[in-house]
Amino acid sequence: MDSFFSPANWTIGIDVGGTKIAAGAVETSSGAVIHRREAPTRSERGATAVLESIATIANGTLQALRNDGRSPHAIGIGLPELVDAKGRIGSAHLVEWSAIQLAENAQLAAIAPTFIESDVRAAALAEARFGAGRGFDLFAYVSIGTGISSSIVQDGAPLVGARGGALVLSSGSLGVPCPECSNWTEFVLESYASGPALARRYAAATGRTVAGAEAVIAAANDGEPLAVEIVDSAAEALGSAVGWLVNVVDPEAIVIGGGLGLAPGRFQSRLIAATRAHVWNPGARGLPFLSASLGGDAGLIGAALAADRQFDHHQLAPGSPLVVLHGERR
Repeated sequence: MDSFFSPANWTIGIDVGGTKIAAGAVETSSGAVIHRREAPTRSERGATAVLESIATIANGTLQALRNDGRSPHAIGIGLPELVDAKGRIGSAHLVEWSAIQLAENAQLAAIAPTFIESDVRAAALAEARFGAGRGFDLFAYVSIGTGISSSIVQDGAPLVGARGGALVLSSGSLGVPCPECSNWTEFVLESYASGPALARRYAAATGRTVAGAEAVIAAANDGEPLAVEIVDSAAEALGSAVGWLVNVVDPEAIVIGGGLGLAPGRFQSRLIAATRAHVWNPGARGLPFLSASLGGDAGLIGAALAADRQFDHHQLAPGSPLVVLHGERR
């Protein structure tokens, strides 16, 4: 039988975002995705309700696989949170995860062992295996959308960090002194240059509500002065941070993902130019900038790949319970 149709090769990947939960069955040796489905996250409902939505979408994917005569051997869930090397969730950006036991949930355990990963590392892993990061021994993945985060990938494996925090590019504050008054200013880049920040700043400047950052980007691409000012300032500020990342890590390439990062036109071109201007090493200023190539599937593919890798490291003995915690990475 062709390996593509082997039940042992299928893993359910689930990407939990601020707006939607996306899922699919992933053939992890090829990255092929079938039975895609989505549901609104509606995080305001709280952790228990979001967990129910995750379980429902996982069960829907399971039933679709069973209709094909296949079954998954693991579930991978990517979250927009800090997640350490043992799959422990260390933040509550989306919901208060401590109120539930996500990896040990009985509904998910009845399907397959469940593994948790940070969403940006999941997407970076997918791009390393099947996307724009292929061929690089060391690259930086930068995701720009509702939030701004990054992942350093070396030899195909995203860096986790000692506590799972090797992804925070712009959520924390940066303290800088005012050159005129000497007062100390705390600046949070994510509140200035992320997608929601662009929409918020544009609405405040114009008095007009916009649907999202896409509208601001489009207006800037058309040359509207206020939109141009907001987009350029966001790109310049973010470029200084990405340039700092290049200075610290010296990657071979930058792979840019996320809805805002992939938006063509003024924001992307100004971000690249600003990054190059802030790279200290002359030999690194010409490093390639590549657009993530897996699109909206990157998160769920990467979640499945991460689960597949952990499952391989923690094969279940006969008669063992199905629930397995995310284990040590190599």
